[in-house]
Amino acid sequence: MIPATRAVQRPEEGKLLLISSGGGIAHARRADWLLYLQPGDLVIANDGATLPASLAGVHLRTGRAIEVRLAARRSLDAADVSNFTAIVFGEGDFHTPTEHRPAPPPLEAGDRLALGPLRATITRLLDHPRLVSLALAGAPDAIWAGLARHGRPIQYAHLSDTLALWDVWTAIAGRAASFEPPSAGFVLDWRALASMRERRVAFGTLTLAAGISSTGDPALDARLPFDEPYDIPLSTADAISRARAAGRRIVAVGTTVVRALEHAAAGDGVVRAGTGIATGRVTPATRLQVVHAILSGVHEPGTSHYELLRAFADDKTLEAANEEMSARGYRTHEFGDSVLIERRGDLASRRPPLTPPPGSFLSADRTMAGGDRLPFPG
Repeated sequence: MIPATRAVQRPEEGKLLLISSGGGIAHARRADWLLYLQPGDLVIANDGATLPASLAGVHLRTGRAIEVRLAARRSLDAADVSNFTAIVFGEGDFHTPTEHRPAPPPLEAGDRLALGPLRATITRLLDHPRLVSLALAGAPDAIWAGLARHGRPIQYAHLSDTLALWDVWTAIAGRAASFEPPSAGFVLDWRALASMRERRVAFGTLTLAAGISSTGDPALDARLPFDEPYDIPLSTADAISRARAAGRRIVAVGTTVVRALEHAAAGDGVVRAGTGIATGRVTPATRLQVVHAILSGVHEPGTSHYELLRAFADDKTLEAANEEMSARGYRTHEFGDSVLIERRGDLASRRPPLTPPPGSFLSADRTMAGGDRLPFPG
């Protein structure tokens, strides 16, 4: 697999790998992903808009150039925009791979930072030379204005062209919440929503502050994802309740949706409307209570996103899927290809597996791990 290098949200050549509940694997065009939904399914996506969370600036005590990447906050309240967890790099920008970025100057609590029109103070060091809590000075409106004027989307070296903010906003973006885009939602557009309605597939949204995907330091990456606030609307909570009562599938668009819904249901299995903070990782040890299938980007083993996918499919199946995707040139990262995975095992007896519509597949007939045959045309 290779990184996607163009900031195109819905490329015509986009690929989709499907993993059924029995472990069957197949390939299709990503544009056809809606054809694998069934009437009555409930699709839920993250409508968080992406913040311009990369801020170039100066560490005033030393006069050295830095880049601050805002990485987490404790609330989605627009008035609570002063306090962030942040990653601080030394001089340079996204053209240098994150793992090769220089360290910042030695940081201390009380250090002041000039970030374009914004001023910030490091309030606490967080057990890593790059990780800090910081407070932005000023009224909320002034901070939002400063972010809009000076901030840029967080970006990595696999993309050579500078990202604009509209490159990282999904078609359903609403509240400014995410630090990196909830990029599984790039598959959505208004035609997709209209097609869901025609196919009698329900649709809902929630907001989760999607965090950063990489810090460039293995020890710090192992702590990802950071705690992420979320908000589940009453309409979405009600739709989930109706779908579960009717035995319908709940399909999450992206790992952030899984994290929010499974955290919300962790107490008694019920998803209620309201706010919360998603903590901890979804891993193979997690017993999924809400989500039956996930539409996600292509993630590399070892990342927190990949660990979450292991809650849906066993390692043998995911290893086979990785081999298939590598052989077919699937692309990773936020503008890459997609996977659609049904939760393993327990759905097989209650719901039909992913069924290919005529003419939609890209490869010849095959049977993969788990013995769950996915038929192909011809």
